[in-house]
Amino acid sequence: MLQEGKKEISVVLPAHNEAEKIEDAVSQTREALAEFASSYEIIIAEDGSTDGTTEIASRIEAENPFVKHIHSEERLGRGKALNNAFKVATGEILAYLDVDLSTDMKHLKPLINAIKEEHYDFATGSRMLKGSEVKRSFKRAAMSKVFNFLVRNILRSKISDHQCGFKSFRKDALMRLLDEIKDEHWFWDTEMLVRAQRNSYKIKEIPVRWEDKGGEGTKVNSFKDGLSMFYRIIKLRYFLSRKNKL
Repeated sequence: MLQEGKKEISVVLPAHNEAEKIEDAVSQTREALAEFASSYEIIIAEDGSTDGTTEIASRIEAENPFVKHIHSEERLGRGKALNNAFKVATGEILAYLDVDLSTDMKHLKPLINAIKEEHYDFATGSRMLKGSEVKRSFKRAAMSKVFNFLVRNILRSKISDHQCGFKSFRKDALMRLLDEIKDEHWFWDTEMLVRAQRNSYKIKEIPVRWEDKGGEGTKVNSFKDGLSMFYRIIKLRYFLSRKNKL
């Protein structure tokens, strides 16, 4: 029995300049959760938006008692915005979805049930597993494969896809890791999964249907983004090595 005020599931939607997508994202997330969740909340982690997302998110919150809007006046970075949202979430199971909903929402129930019924600590969508259906450009697919190859080999990860924006967590497990995670931007997902493995948490990957819908970070600069990938991987290896975890 959940205590009053607490929810079974908290789903976070990180949003920076997502005025055209945030309302539909909340609506589709609510529809998906209503099919299987006994109680839930949707948290809009709105991160220094300048395109009207702030006003739209505030209106959605006012109209829907299950919605929380967390606003930041300045851009914090996706990772830091997620951290802040998870710390105020009341759900026993936490999750987050990219606002563009590139991952088919039919996978939300299996994602949550990996924690609720199968007793994993973490679950993540994967575009690399057999059974996944993925539509994206050749350049983005190639960079993703290279990135995940480097993470597996340099950081000794066993995960096939670290960056899919479709993840769920057992709350107490994630809370133990949050303060260890240093990256405040896009590498947050990878660092979280690598640290979770080093702490012997049980992680499930779920094959998903995923289509690139032009979310944040769609434009790819092969050289610049490639250097950024490699730098963050090496930086995390250094930190883990200092703690004798690698």
